[in-house]
Amino acid sequence: MFQASDVKELRERTGAGMLDCKKALEANNGDMEKSIDWLREKGISKAAKKESRIAAEGLTEASCEGNKAVLVEVNCETDFVAQNEDFKKLVSAIKNTLLVRDTVSTMEEANQLVMVDSNETIQEAVVNFTAKIGEKISFRRFEIIEKEDSQTFGIYSHMGGRITVVVVLDQCGEEVAKDVAMHVAAMAPVCVRRDQVPQDMVERESNVIKEQVMNEGKPADIAEKMVTGRLNKFYKEICLEEQEFIKDSSVNVLTYVKNNGGSIVSMVRYQVGEGIEKKQEDFASEVMSQINATK
Repeated sequence: MFQASDVKELRERTGAGMLDCKKALEANNGDMEKSIDWLREKGISKAAKKESRIAAEGLTEASCEGNKAVLVEVNCETDFVAQNEDFKKLVSAIKNTLLVRDTVSTMEEANQLVMVDSNETIQEAVVNFTAKIGEKISFRRFEIIEKEDSQTFGIYSHMGGRITVVVVLDQCGEEVAKDVAMHVAAMAPVCVRRDQVPQDMVERESNVIKEQVMNEGKPADIAEKMVTGRLNKFYKEICLEEQEFIKDSSVNVLTYVKNNGGSIVSMVRYQVGEGIEKKQEDFASEVMSQINATK
């Protein structure tokens, strides 16, 4: 059969609970490898039951190597798990896999990449970690950013990884690039410049402004100027180049970068859980639901 040391080894290799490891060894006559497969199969089954849950917490992380940078977001259900060291290692491993493997463009392709620290694919690693941790884990999105030799990455992470930014500047040093990334993290611009603002967003804002001006009863010529002026203000709020620079409000970001001899090429900003509808539950209700589930 098997020894207590076998249970210990199986637990260390799989991260599964002691009772599950004992059951696995019993079901497979003490065969370690078959027991690992058995636990993985059971783990996949358990993980599938968690697919309907909402995972809106988690971490974002980015790093670069040469002319390639990678930004990822991996989600979980609670902030407690987001601070778990094993979860942080999983996020870093996914990011590092995307950084060193051949460039992919879709989530399907990314999920099939073999992890840098194991023989599992990213998808398998996420499923197995879901079974191990007891919460739904979701590799939500990634961005691969490439630059030219004359360009510089600026990477900044805020609030322990809840917000991460990657910017690309041309003809600028790392300090300036990081300053701009920090600004993006704080001010959350929608895009770099005006011509990148989605047309539906511009039309919606224009309609709101026109309604406001009409309600104020202004003459047509004055109303038109007011619409233009307020739309310009709108652009200054959402376009990176036109925002007041967070470290020096006397200049906008475009001027700050130009004063340092460069230009802004691109930016990507991830914030944990943005766009995910979170389930609202107070702490007392959550505790009671867990108590009732054990009755």
